[in-house]
Amino acid sequence: MSDLFDYKKEMSELRFTEIQKKALAEAAASAARTPAKRRRPVFRTALIAAAMAAVLVVGSSAAGILPSPAEIFTPLFGGAAAQTEVIDKIGRPIGASDTDNGITITAEAIMGDQYNAVIVYTLIRDDGERFLPEGKSLDEAHLMMGGYGGASWVKGGGHGSSWFVDEDPEDDRIQLVETASSDVPLTCGTANAEFQDLRCMAPEADRDEILYPGKWKLRFEVDYEDCSVRLGGGETVSQDGLNFTIDEVSVSPIAVRAAYTADLAVVWDSMASSGRQSAEDARQAQRYLENIEILLTKTDGTVIDLSNSGGGITPDYEANVSHCTKGAVLDEIIPLEDMASISVGGVTYEIPHS
Repeated sequence: MSDLFDYKKEMSELRFTEIQKKALAEAAASAARTPAKRRRPVFRTALIAAAMAAVLVVGSSAAGILPSPAEIFTPLFGGAAAQTEVIDKIGRPIGASDTDNGITITAEAIMGDQYNAVIVYTLIRDDGERFLPEGKSLDEAHLMMGGYGGASWVKGGGHGSSWFVDEDPEDDRIQLVETASSDVPLTCGTANAEFQDLRCMAPEADRDEILYPGKWKLRFEVDYEDCSVRLGGGETVSQDGLNFTIDEVSVSPIAVRAAYTADLAVVWDSMASSGRQSAEDARQAQRYLENIEILLTKTDGTVIDLSNSGGGITPDYEANVSHCTKGAVLDEIIPLEDMASISVGGVTYEIPHS
């Protein structure tokens, strides 16, 4: 499977055997350790939405003064004045950190909307030495974070991603950017994040190895401003032999989301095993999720195709319908006044600028 589905939620809904469930979970964890290219940041890895055990260990910045969210997010998501203004409005500093084996991980800042969030972590060598292996850039090191990784306040069905960023290969730090999307609100809660053993690839051995051993546990409060705009409701789309009713479309400067209901409860292939998605399940995922086109048009005419966004499908067998959500965190901050419209399954919604 890809990040189309929330693994934990599907485990309970697909009615697999315990052996099949274990195989799926192991395959998902393995997939999360395989890096994939992202268009703008240097590296990206899949992020599994998973419940964490209760953890603690919260620190503050060494200097006692937290950097502003704009300082953290601007280099990653755009530095125009309008973008910085948005970040200042919706972003919040965090400053929770933990240190183990000479490496400190700090959750620097968070921003988001009702159903999506972005967190930036900084990883620092306490001795001030070069963080990356000597002679290697970030894309050559193929970093992978072990453990669960990511913050755990996400409830319900969720998906997301994470990737590393390094502005200076010679310095003592790198950053980890995490995105999370859910079908339930994310704007408040207590987040627990747990990381273990930062790893890198050893190409000559065709395997990964531990670069920095350790366990890091963070806990912090999530509280940021939702500035998304809600659109639509009741419009219908027909394709691939299904009728979809659009429940809600939301857009914000950082993300888009569409919620819709299909007039048929999806039936998953209960014979699937070994964590592999069967051909039939792949076909169903395409019908209910992947083939639903999402296009965001900016006021300058630029069209951003978000049709490959992740999401989730929840069948209701009593009502014989499937509730679907689909969306993504954008690669850049786009102020609402720079958005003209969004199209979901061919239905276009104008974005108000009041």
